[in-house]
Amino acid sequence: MRAQDADAPEDERATPDREEPGAVLADEDVLEDPAGADAEDPGDADGEDPAVADGPDPAFESLLVFLRERRAFDFTGYKRPSVMRRVRRRMAEVGIESTAEYQDFLEVHPEEFTPLFNTVLINVTSFFRDRSSWEHLRDRRLPQVIAAAGPTIRVWSAGSASGQEAYSLAILLAEALGAEQFRQRVKIYATDVDEEALAQARQAVFTEREMAGLTSSQVEEYFQPEGSRFAFRKDLRRSVIFGRNDLVQDAPISHVDLLLCRNTLMYFNAETQSRILGRLHFALNPEGLLFLGKAEMLLSHTQLFAPVDLSRRFFRKRDGQPAVDRRPVAAAVREGLGVGEGQLSRLRREAMLAAPTAQLALDADGRLAMVNRQAERVLGVDGRDVGRPIQDLEISYRPVELRTALTEARANRSVVQVRAVERRRPGQEPDVFDVQVVPLYREDGGFLGSTVTFEDVTQYSQLRQELEYANRQLETAYEELQSANEELETTNEELQSTVEELETTNEELQSTNEELETMNEELQSMNDELHSTNEELRTTTDEVGALNRFMAGVLSSFRAGVVVVDPELRVLAWNDAAEDLWGIREDEARGQHLLALDIGLPVGELQPLLRRQVLDAGEPHETVELQAVNRRGRRVHVRVTVSAFQHAPGQSGGAVVLMDPTDG
Repeated sequence: MRAQDADAPEDERATPDREEPGAVLADEDVLEDPAGADAEDPGDADGEDPAVADGPDPAFESLLVFLRERRAFDFTGYKRPSVMRRVRRRMAEVGIESTAEYQDFLEVHPEEFTPLFNTVLINVTSFFRDRSSWEHLRDRRLPQVIAAAGPTIRVWSAGSASGQEAYSLAILLAEALGAEQFRQRVKIYATDVDEEALAQARQAVFTEREMAGLTSSQVEEYFQPEGSRFAFRKDLRRSVIFGRNDLVQDAPISHVDLLLCRNTLMYFNAETQSRILGRLHFALNPEGLLFLGKAEMLLSHTQLFAPVDLSRRFFRKRDGQPAVDRRPVAAAVREGLGVGEGQLSRLRREAMLAAPTAQLALDADGRLAMVNRQAERVLGVDGRDVGRPIQDLEISYRPVELRTALTEARANRSVVQVRAVERRRPGQEPDVFDVQVVPLYREDGGFLGSTVTFEDVTQYSQLRQELEYANRQLETAYEELQSANEELETTNEELQSTVEELETTNEELQSTNEELETMNEELQSMNDELHSTNEELRTTTDEVGALNRFMAGVLSSFRAGVVVVDPELRVLAWNDAAEDLWGIREDEARGQHLLALDIGLPVGELQPLLRRQVLDAGEPHETVELQAVNRRGRRVHVRVTVSAFQHAPGQSGGAVVLMDPTDG
């Protein structure tokens, strides 16, 4: 799904071989499945792997960057113990211990990406998993959702894996509304990052074992037998739309009445969880209901969601407004805005929090004293940052250098404005802000603090750019029209001259035609000569080819490796025995400097012998015995003989290196 698409993804058939970027594990992972491969692996949840206890592994971080750049699968937001454990499981399956070696293996074997991603994105789900929570949804929460929804009931199952969760929702809604109302009113959007899981979910066909969570009446009512499997009813299936969505990178489904994201957040670090929860908050309608898995609590995000039934993990959106911030603020701000100082103070505070323009308040010491809700949404700053020095926060230098502006405003006791500040986010168009820093003073003139506002002028900036572009287009069009008129006048005059020239040219062509006939006869004669020359060249080529095959046969018949180099020590010939000995093919070695080849033979020790033979300054044949490592990693004893190679008597053509290995 495209990043700007806030509506439903298209329900299109996935191609199994297609690789897509992913950052979300499947619906409910094997953590809850005693029979799953990770059932006894506590590190998949919140535990810490000893392998990462001492800090990040540079080789593993490099592998994650490699996966993101090569296949656009971004696992950098995952908790390291979980993703590291699964990658190492796949490494063990292919017999590789080093992370760096595994990255090299992926370079050489691109088909390995698919089983690796299948290992990381383990999909384990079932119908009505954690049934008590589903029964609570059916009996208590679903009637409220239906009553609060409009003509269309929009439901989003994020991390739907192979689809059982989405079809469980369809069954509950069909039971509550009836089949006819369900078809008319319900849209269920089921998303995941795993294309293979989505392809399976779109088929809506399940085995008897996969139907274990359903009652017999539900199976009879909503499924039709197809051989040994069961297919979900086609008339209801049309209301379930499957599509790919990355919770970390892609825009969320909008205007959702009920959102399921069960046991997915637990695999992300705190920063990524905050970004995802912000998207989920945006996706829900004001009365929207969020249904999480039993591994997630949202205890640190009460400003976005209020618990409805914490034990069963049901939460409701706080009407787009975070909860009241009860953390202590700086003393200077508390003088005028302290909680509990009367209705007027609360009114001022709520007015600042509800302001449509993103706004920050700093105390006299430069610590963050207050953040309004719009700033939390668009700038990534929240109530947990209150009390921290502004220079410790990312907002102090991105998207604009605030520290300089704050110092200037305080020093000059005047408002400082910075216009057209761009804030860029991956995969989205940049937001444009006008930033204003206002110093605040007490009645006695003492410095109280500062307020920073970020006015969103993205739309105005776009309109201004479009207007400027349209004006430039008009100016260009006017200049082109004037130029076209002048060119037409010139063209008319040129056409008149051209007519006269054509008449002259026609006479010249008559003469040229006669000359061409003469030249044609000459070319025919030359063609006959070229044909004879071509036959001679073909004969010569056949002879050269036969000679080359003869030489290749001679070289390949040697048990020892044979290398021929020119006077510059660049490889001219490399026989099969050399390829088998060192693991480098002839086409890889030809043209390379012999001493620069990365083979198991210490070729540097051959340089003096090679130089003497090339310069014809030594014995006709020089021999040295060396220890080496062949392509299989086995140590061998190699007897190396270097001989001079001459194109003609007295004319040096390079050297011949004979490498005879023995086990040693």
